[in-house]
This record gives sequence, structure tokens and C-alpha cells, in this order.
Amino acid sequence: MALTQSKFRTTAQLNTAFSRKISKLLRDGIEENGRVSLIVSGGSTPAGLFNLLSKSNLEWDKVDISLADERWVDNTDDASNEKMLRTQLLINNAANANFVSLKTQHSDAEDAVLTCTDNLQKMRTPFDVLILGMGEDGHTASLFPCSEQIAQGLDLESGNSFIAVQPTTAPNQRMSLTLPALLNSNQIFLHLTGESKKEVLNTALSGDNALAMPIRAVINNADVELLWAP
Repeated sequence: MALTQSKFRTTAQLNTAFSRKISKLLRDGIEENGRVSLIVSGGSTPAGLFNLLSKSNLEWDKVDISLADERWVDNTDDASNEKMLRTQLLINNAANANFVSLKTQHSDAEDAVLTCTDNLQKMRTPFDVLILGMGEDGHTASLFPCSEQIAQGLDLESGNSFIAVQPTTAPNQRMSLTLPALLNSNQIFLHLTGESKKEVLNTALSGDNALAMPIRAVINNADVELLWAP
């Protein structure tokens, strides 16, 4: 498995190049298979990218979009990844995309695992495009090294697509795709900005304990393309 790296001078340049790259992959996938699946991550880093991508000239009604993870809050909450997606990506041309939400009416994410798993069946797998981020502790999606669920989330033989996670170093219960579900992707991108995130990644690349830094589990088991700007 390999990590290829593309460095850009500015975030704006990264977003422009990345948007074009994703658009081409989705366009090619639609031409080949009729529909495509796009899994994205939340947080502040991809907002600018999503806004650009939303304007792409695609057959968006043939694109299924979902999240790699979600905080277990209402989708009107500022902490909701879905809320960010609805304001930054599911607009303009991309308003015609089909969004598959992770948040359900269950009060406990644990009770929603089966529902999320069923909903995932509506999307094409392997996922055509997966965009991951990474936290300062090396977590990706909501596979947190501090959580009691981390070993289960990284278990390649679990047979599970989703796991409910309760981090101890971050607020909110989460729903997250598991490592085997994340790896079931044709193209995996790691999207980072800032020197501090690059330092975290360098630390991750210098070791092999995936339980300590879960991003290692993705990089060690898949071909991943890093797009980074300072």
C-alpha cells in the first residue's frame, strides 16, 4: 500500500485542483456504471472544496453522497456534519444529489447501527470516492484512539460497516464507518491543510501502532492520495 502526496502552495489552489479531480472521477464513474457514490468528511477543512465542487457540471441526480462519520446531534446543530454539507455541498448544481444521512431519530447511536447499515445498501460499493480528514490525535472518520470502541472499529474481520463511538477527548457520541467499510473504496483521498496536520501525519508515518493513531490503519491497508496545503 502506498501514500502519494500532492502539495499545493495555497488552500485555494488545492481546492480548485481537488474539485476538478473529484468531478472527473464522478463523471467517469457515471459513464461507466450509471451511478456513483461519494463519501465525505465533515469539519471546517473541506467547506471551501465542497462549495467549489457543488458548482461542477455533473449529472448530480446520479450521485449518492454520505458521510464517513457524524456527531450524534440534530442536523440543525452547528456541530452536525450534515448541516455543514447542506450549506456547503448540497447546493448549486449538487442540490440534485441524493444525500444518505447517518443521523436517525434514535437517541443512542448504538441503536441506529442497523438502520445506517441498511441505508448504506442504497449506495454503490465499493465507494467511488472517499475523502477523509485527520484529527490532531491521528483519528480519521470517528475512529478515535481514546475510545473504548477503537479496536472494534479497526477490526478488518468484524463484518460491520458502522460503529457507534464515544470519544473521551471530544464531545458528542458519533456514528462512524468502520475501517473495512472505509477501505471498500476505489479512490481514497486524505485532505489536510496546515503545518500542524502535516506534522501529525509525519508522526503517523513514522510508526505502526494503528490503535494509537488510527489514520495508520487506512494508510497501511490502502493506496491513499494526500492533498495538502500549508
